[in-house]
Order: sequence, then C-alpha cells, then structure tokens
Amino acid sequence: MLSRLLACTAITLTFSTPAWAEARDADAVDLAAARERAETTVKAMKQDEKTVITHGIMPLPGAGKAVEIPEDAIIGAGYIHGVPRLGIPALRETDASLGVSWVTGARKDYSTALPSAVGQASTWNDALIEQGGAMIGAEARAKGFNVLLAGGANLARDPRNGRTFEYFSEDPLLTGELAGSAIRGVQSNHIISTIKHFALNGQETGRKFVDVQITPAAAHESDLLAFQIGIEKGQPGSVMCAYNRVMGEQACNSDWLLNDVLKGEWDYPGFVMSDWGAVPSIDAAMNGLDQQSGEQVDPDVFFADKLAAKAKSDPAWAKRLDDMNARILTAIYATGLDKHPAEPGGKIDWDAHAAVTEEVARQGIVLLKNEGILPLAKTAKSIAVIGGYADGGVLSGAGSSQVMGEGGPAARLPVAGSGIWAGFISESYHRSSPMKAMQAIVPEASIKYRQGQYLTDAAELAARSEVAIVFATQWMTEGLDVPDLSLPRGQDALIAAVAAANPNTIVVLETGGPVKMPWLDKVKGVVEAWYPGTRGGEAIASVLFGDANPSGHLPLTFPADESQLPRQRIDGTDWVEPDFGGNPKDGKDDLPANFNIEGSDVGYRWFARTGKKPLFPFGYGLSYTSFAHGTPTLSSMTASVAVTNTGKRQGADVVQLYLVDRAGKAERRLVGYGRVDLAPGASQTVSMKIDPRLLADWKDGKWTIPAGTYTFAAASDAESLGKTVSVKMKARSWKD
Repeated sequence: MLSRLLACTAITLTFSTPAWAEARDADAVDLAAARERAETTVKAMKQDEKTVITHGIMPLPGAGKAVEIPEDAIIGAGYIHGVPRLGIPALRETDASLGVSWVTGARKDYSTALPSAVGQASTWNDALIEQGGAMIGAEARAKGFNVLLAGGANLARDPRNGRTFEYFSEDPLLTGELAGSAIRGVQSNHIISTIKHFALNGQETGRKFVDVQITPAAAHESDLLAFQIGIEKGQPGSVMCAYNRVMGEQACNSDWLLNDVLKGEWDYPGFVMSDWGAVPSIDAAMNGLDQQSGEQVDPDVFFADKLAAKAKSDPAWAKRLDDMNARILTAIYATGLDKHPAEPGGKIDWDAHAAVTEEVARQGIVLLKNEGILPLAKTAKSIAVIGGYADGGVLSGAGSSQVMGEGGPAARLPVAGSGIWAGFISESYHRSSPMKAMQAIVPEASIKYRQGQYLTDAAELAARSEVAIVFATQWMTEGLDVPDLSLPRGQDALIAAVAAANPNTIVVLETGGPVKMPWLDKVKGVVEAWYPGTRGGEAIASVLFGDANPSGHLPLTFPADESQLPRQRIDGTDWVEPDFGGNPKDGKDDLPANFNIEGSDVGYRWFARTGKKPLFPFGYGLSYTSFAHGTPTLSSMTASVAVTNTGKRQGADVVQLYLVDRAGKAERRLVGYGRVDLAPGASQTVSMKIDPRLLADWKDGKWTIPAGTYTFAAASDAESLGKTVSVKMKARSWKD
C-alpha cells in the first residue's frame, strides 16, 4: 500500500497558508494577494524610496559605528525605516528565540524567558512550543516590536557549539516541526518571525570565516531539510542568513543557498535578512540577500546609496531591487503588520506567560537515571542542596538570546573583557530558586545550601543529610564554544565527593547540551533540566517531588566522551581567539570545517553508522510510570502505534518511529513521533504522517527513493527499538 501511495500521491510541496492564520485574519495571509499588493506598492515607489526598507541599523548605543537612532526606534536588535506615504510601517526588531531579548538591561524592562530551545525540544510537544512562540510574540508586540529574530533551525552537529542551547535538536524532522511550531505561534500576533541561521551554522569559533565543506546531497538531507520543514510549517516572513561560509561563499552571499535552494527549489516568497555584520559586499544583493541588518557593524552600508546607484545604471539591478522590496512587503502584508500596528505600552499577562514557560520547563525536564530515589518523599527531614547557585536561581544561556525577568539576574558573573559586547556574554541566573521552590513543597524539612567551592564542606553537609542534591551547571554563550564536555569549575569532583559522603545523591544538570558523567555509577538519580527559564526552579522542584511526572526525551545524543564525535575538537581552536565577533587572532581567514565526515548522518545517525555506544541515546527519557508500545501499522503514508500506560501513575510518553532498514541497508532515521498523556492502564493510538523525504536520498537535484523493503520500528529512543513493520516500495523520484 505504501508503494502504491508514493506512486499516486502528488509529492510537490507548496507554500500554503497555515490554518491558524486563516482563522485569525484570512485577508492578511493570502500570499498571492500579498505579493500582488506588494508589487502594486513597488510600482508606486519613488526611486529614492526603493532603498528605504532594504537596510537598517542596530538601535543600540555603543554597537559599532555611531548612528542616529530615530525617535520611534526601540532599543534592541534592529530598526528599518518605513515609508509613511505608502503606509509601509517601520520594522522594529528584537532577538527573540527564547523570549524578548534583555540587551543587557538597556531598555530598563523585562520579559518572560522560555527554557532553552533544546529544553523546549525535549518536550517533543509541537502544540506546546507553538504556545511558547505565541507568548513571546505577544510580549514583543506589547513592547512595540513587529519583527522577531526567532526560529533557530540549525542542527546540533557538535555539542560543543556555544549556541547548542539555542537550537532544537540534531534531527531534521524534530527540528523542523518544532521550529515551524514556534514560528506559527510568534506570527499569530501579526508580527514577522525569521527562521535562522541559514544555513549549516555549526560553531561559534571563527564563526565569520569558518568554511563548511559539505556535498549538496548531505546538506539537503540534513540541515536544509530541517529549514525546509520549518518554513513549510511555520511560513516565516523572513529567513536570516548565517555568518559562516558554505563551500567557499559567505552564507549571506551564497547564490546557491539563497537563490538556487531557498528561492528556486523551495519557491520561498518572503525576504532574506542578513545576520548582523554578515554582509561582505553589495554583490550579496544579486546573490539573494534582500535586506542589510545592523549596517553599522558591516564593513560598509551597501544597500542604500550604493544599491540605488547600481539600480539606476543597470536594468538587472533595478529589477532585483524591485524584487527585494516586493519580498519585504509581501512579508509585511501577509502577516498584517500594516493593518495591526504594534505599539509600545501594551498589556502583558505575566502570570499566564509564567504558567506557559513553567509548563514547557516541566515537560522538557529529562529523567536520565533513577535508582528508586525519585520522586523524593515529602516526609524527608533533611536535604542538602549543593552548587549551581540553586539558592538564588537557575542558569541562562548568554548572547543575543539572553532574556531576563523583573529585577534582572539573581546573579551575574562577568566572563571577560569590557564594553557593550562583554555584557552579552556574562553568566546570568534567572530569579527562580529551586531551593525556595523545594521549601514551598516540603516546608517542614530542613533544607540547607552550600555553594560547593570547598569539597570537604559540601561533603560534610551531605553526610549529615538524608538526601543530597547537587546542582551542576555548564554555561554556554553565543560567540564562544566550549572546549570539551566536562563540567567546569571542578564540578565532576564535587559530585564524586558528595556521592562518596551520601549514597542518596541526586544530580540536577543545568546545561546547554550534553556533558560527560564520570560519576554516573556513583549517584542514584540524574535529572537534566537544561536552562529552564523564568519558572525553572518551580519546574525542577515539581519533578523532584513528583508533583509532575517527568516526560522529557533527549533531542540530542549524549556521547560518552569527545572521541565518539565526528571531529575531535571544534575546528580552529588552536589558532582562533574566542570572541563575540568570531574573528581570528592572527589574521588567518582560511578555516575549513569538514561536515562531509558525517554528511547527513548527524547525531544518533552517526552513532548508528559507527556502532559507538553513547552515554544516553537520542530520544531517551525515563518516567515515574511505564509504557508499552504496540506493533506499528502503515496506511496511506500514516503510521499508527498503540501506547499503553502499564504503570501506576499518570504520565506522558513520546513514541518514536524510526526507519531501521531501507532496501537491505541498515538505517536509523526518525520518521515520526507523537506525545500522549495517559492515566494508569489507559491506551491510545498515536498517528504519525511520514514525510517521504525522510525515506529518500537527494540525487541530481531530486529526491529519490530506491526500490526495496523498508522496515520501521516503534521505539522509546534511537537505540531501544521495539516492534517492527516492513513494506515493499517501488523506486520513485521527484523534485520539490
């Protein structure tokens, strides 16, 4: 049946209007009508108006060359002048992947912080992530912003990447679906969301000159597929191109990425904005870039007078300039920016937004180990809480995505340097104390804290407590990669010392990604809480004491050590000085990064290919109850798996479906997933529609499915495969 379906189904994907948008404002999201209206507006533009919306500044004092900040600009990432004569609004932009960015407190306001993107992805809950996006969009709108630089869709190829916490996962399906969901939520507020950083943005070391080497086939089957799925589902008004080079060209100057793939193969109708400081020359316009962002941090302002002069003297440039304007206007009209203007001073329902982020944090917490110690008994008399500033707050990732709540950080540690960019990479903690949240749940218990800088002191407190909980942190930031996967500041030794003093030791990890665990067999419980956001302390406490049943599943493979990774280190770490700009310390600018080592076999696919045993596999997560999966069935490109709660507590499970054999060759590809919440003894069938691209190879500009028998397995993670089903398929190829 599956082969017959592929033979008769129209595979070509179209840029269709999402149902959520139709329900809210049908006339504002008709893309054909938006493009037609955009072209009419372009025809009405005067020549000097045609470069108004093609470039803009970063309205942040001290950021690059001095610029005049307009009165209607809001301190943040970007500002693009409007054209009032034609009703074109100014674009006011903010970083926003995890919430409305704090910009080191320069606006004197605050926002609600979602958990890190990898923490969000651990929920495997598309609908919840869409709610999170809607929450961010609502706060941005209330502050007067109408463009959010959200939607991180790069695959986590190397867990040492400093922006691992900003990206969803190592898998194209999971990443694309969740990124698309977040974008849908953002744009439900009549504001534009980007999807970023296009594409193959895999490290922060030398980020502005690292040159990714990868075949078009491997790129299409991995990172590009994640973006494609995210664009199809989320319909973002803009794509933000990346800092890195791809096969020799800057991503923001890549004719192949922007013209051939994005606008050609995928027929993307929106506009491409640059990352800040990522435009090498005016030629980027002809290579697909539509808007120069944060122009004062580029070598020059290319998309103003210089672009106008080109258009005046050359019909090809004039046509391209009209297209640039039409694309930006299409995004404005499709999302309804002009009809629903965002103005500062809007109301924000802080309590409702806190509830959303707390639920995301709870569902994203992953229980990695439990030797009968969790959930903690509420009759506990004495608990030692050690490390991680757990008496004051929870860790946040740093860089442009940094969000802070009312009152600013509970603790803020300078990292290096001075000036505006140093503030972007400070180590900061949200004001949500896990210790205080625990005290609220068990007010009769004696809960004492030690910072953990002295092992003997921490061990002594642990020895005279019933339970010891070590909060361990791994700080990550944009602009810097981590050198290895160990816990910094001697925390591995701290955990070992506490575990030696108290056999009832639990470790709560607040990390940006995977870490090594040399102490794993010495502790009874391990909880991965990621960077859990504004209400992270409350979420952690609810899981520890069983008020919430852990249901998170890893969106990243946890390697046993760095030797299991495709590259033994981040490229260029021997001669690149880490800094926020990603510049070389000795003037070199040739830094190839060979992604062809793993190709499209990213993360768990690499482990399946090499046969290496990870510390914890992709998709892994424990619960306080248990689940059983039935045999999967296939019908009309839809797989169904029955899930039963076989335990004694209500809980949520994430059933995963993997392609495990394709035409006689072992494979490991996630092709579907579904989250279901069940009472004890209850069952429910989870349906998953299979995208045929996940079964295919990219060859000669087409997707190709080889003939043969295809075997699929229901699973609880990428290694724990359950019952299987096989189907014969005919050879098939098609273009997007």
